[in-house]
Amino acid sequence: MSASSDTGPRTPSQEELDAMTPEQLARLAAELDDVDVVHNGDKWPIKGTRAEKRAERAVAAWFVLSALAGLGFVVAFIAWPHQYVSPYEPGYTMYSLYTPVVGFLFGLAVLALGIGVVAYVKKFFPDEVSVQQRHDGRSPEVDRRTVMAQITAAGKDTGIARRKLITRSAGAAAGLFGLGLGVAALGPMIRNPWKGGNDAALWVTPWRPENGETVYLRRDTGILTEISRVRPEDMEPGSMETVFPYRESERGNEEALLHAQRASDAPVMLIRLRPGTPTVKRAGQEDFNYGDFYAFSKICTHLGCPASLYQSQDNRILCPCHQSQFLAAEYARPVFGPATRALPQLPITVDSQGYFVARNDFSEAVGPAFWERRP
Repeated sequence: MSASSDTGPRTPSQEELDAMTPEQLARLAAELDDVDVVHNGDKWPIKGTRAEKRAERAVAAWFVLSALAGLGFVVAFIAWPHQYVSPYEPGYTMYSLYTPVVGFLFGLAVLALGIGVVAYVKKFFPDEVSVQQRHDGRSPEVDRRTVMAQITAAGKDTGIARRKLITRSAGAAAGLFGLGLGVAALGPMIRNPWKGGNDAALWVTPWRPENGETVYLRRDTGILTEISRVRPEDMEPGSMETVFPYRESERGNEEALLHAQRASDAPVMLIRLRPGTPTVKRAGQEDFNYGDFYAFSKICTHLGCPASLYQSQDNRILCPCHQSQFLAAEYARPVFGPATRALPQLPITVDSQGYFVARNDFSEAVGPAFWERRP
């Protein structure tokens, strides 16, 4: 036999612990924790009354609602139309409701599950008043055995084993909620980002020339079908303009034009440095610029935010999300903030008609780094 202190409760031996019933272990847990149970009244001293049944159905209703909302979330996440639809096209209303519907059902599942748990505790847990003395330091080893006995005793006191309606509805709610979380986590992985090998979406962008067709630098005027290609004389020294890829074969094709503007890796900053600005060029990219004009991806290499702010006074490109800064005069290398990679540079030149064109696609992946990224 051993004791925890000269005046504290006696700590039983391993043999005594093995011989104790769950009720005895639960009482021992209170003693070891210096807990004095002042009052412990059963919420339903008479079992099976109509009031108890109503309380049970009320709790189960919240779990059923959570289960239905979780099921609805899974169905909506998978089956609701989520492909982009223009505001002027049929089906836009359904597309625009995708995020609100998914968010509402997920939130309802969480809310109803939480309310159900709280309602169960309030309606079925005994009214207990306890006083516990405070102790410093870690608990003794025996607490590992007694705490589970306390939980078991609490479950027995609330009669959870005989409340099949609550246990089944709570199990359904928790199961469907867990399924919803799994679907939300695995859903984005269904599409294979490596499909296509060297032509996979992670390696190429809309700036890649196809079938020898020229890719122009086009500004967004706010009118989708209005084509405005950029020329050197359009920009003042120290200015910046956002441009998108454009091919003459896309003229009049609203779907293709919209894709060029909506693609996450398409936006590019076309910057005209002030004359005489000292520059440092990246090895292997010495000819990517055209005079004082440099084109960099607008997608921050930290977490993919739009690094769209440009300070001509010090030639810094700023990302407003996490305050990364890149030096445009030095191949857009990071000089401040969490970003560790330079912004990819687009090789540009001017064609015979005086318009800016892309000589090729980016020579590296656009956006945040990932494990399989090529050096």
